[in-house]
Amino acid sequence: MHARHAVYCAVGFSGVAMLLDQVSGGFTLPRAGMWAALGAMVFAVLLPPRVTAAEGWLAVRGAGRERRVRTDALSVVELYGQVAQRLVLWDAYGGRLDLNPRVLAANPLLWHLLDTGARRSRERGTLRSGTDVLRELGEWIDGETARAVLGTSGLE
Repeated sequence: MHARHAVYCAVGFSGVAMLLDQVSGGFTLPRAGMWAALGAMVFAVLLPPRVTAAEGWLAVRGAGRERRVRTDALSVVELYGQVAQRLVLWDAYGGRLDLNPRVLAANPLLWHLLDTGARRSRERGTLRSGTDVLRELGEWIDGETARAVLGTSGLE
């Protein structure tokens, strides 16, 4: 859904820019290419990162690059920010990624895979820092999920 909005914004930006350029009388093929390139940059900036996971790993693919961590070998978990929060995960192999915690709240399966991997990390002794962050995040996600269920069922 958000990717579709990024496409709409990029196409809209390029279209309006080309239309205004045409109205001003300065529209040429090289300028059309420039507006298309700027539209592509708008798309790249607005495209939300794609978060994927499976047993033992979590990956975030952004503009041109994928970052991956082993959730069963996490070493540090930190939460930064008050308004725009970022969850930062490091694994024992040097992998690092950051993501918005709302992504985990919106997809309970992602949260379950991360939580299961973090439990394995604690059992193996690789998780040195961040157990409190994960516990608080779990409580927050459980509360968000409960509010969503109550709101959907009309019991709110």
